[in-house]
Amino acid sequence: MTVNYYKEMEARIAALGGSRPKLLLHSCCGPCSSAVLELLTRHFDTTVFYYNPTILPAEEFEKRLYWQKYLLEKAPFCSDVKLIVPDRDEDAFLAAAKGLENEPEGGARCTECFSLRLGRTAETARDLGFDVFCTTLTVSPHKNAARINAIGERLAPEFGVRWLPSDFKKKDGYRRSIELSREYGLYRQAWCGCGWPERESPPGTA
Repeated sequence: MTVNYYKEMEARIAALGGSRPKLLLHSCCGPCSSAVLELLTRHFDTTVFYYNPTILPAEEFEKRLYWQKYLLEKAPFCSDVKLIVPDRDEDAFLAAAKGLENEPEGGARCTECFSLRLGRTAETARDLGFDVFCTTLTVSPHKNAARINAIGERLAPEFGVRWLPSDFKKKDGYRRSIELSREYGLYRQAWCGCGWPERESPPGTA
């Protein structure tokens, strides 16, 4: 049976009863985080965790980080959002992707990438006392929401931090991210990040 992760998220938010848990939100970039932050900051004390060793080369990593910071500075719904930027840690990604360089987009390399980034997010959430962790990755129509949520659900008991299920592309979430990107003039990258195979995604769709 197909799980509606957006409805699951809505149910968990409804159960908060007006409380504002501390949420560590893994973000891959400013555009993908835009609509997600617009939604989640209504319900959570939100910190963005920009951990993306998959983004190659370093110049691209820094460019996306610039626009992530720009969004947090300019968007009114981000006024209370904090940002954590750990070391880029390219070697961790290259080790995880070893032997999978020729996998197609959406294949086994993506699973390792999701696991690496969400694992570091869950670990940091535990160490810094966050209540919940989540990721912006499900806003992309090119990312497998079921796979991402399965990884998050597996990590939650391991690190003792609740996972917030999501499929942020639902209810026009992806469309809204495009609107906000245009509104704030955000750079929208032409590929996910790892470059294997080079520039596989159409422009602006990562």
